Amino acid sequence: MVTLSKIYTRGGDQGKTSLGSGERVFKSDLRVGTYGAVDEANAALGLALLYCEDGDMNGHLITIQNQLFDVGAELCM
Repeated sequence: MVTLSKIYTRGGDQGKTSLGSGERVFKSDLRVGTYGAVDEANAALGLALLYCEDGDMNGHLITIQNQLFDVGAELCM
């Protein structure tokens, strides 16, 4: 289990968020919206996997899901 020492900064966000690189960007930045959309697509694939009974299709969905995870990681840097 992951233990978080604190989950807040007490600095306020002024409408900004931090990328994985530490760079601060506005929450309206195209990258933030894009990796959010990629994350939602990945979650939808996870739901599809839950109900999919076709083994071959499961393999394809898992591959796509892993690729989307990598894309999201690249976008947040």
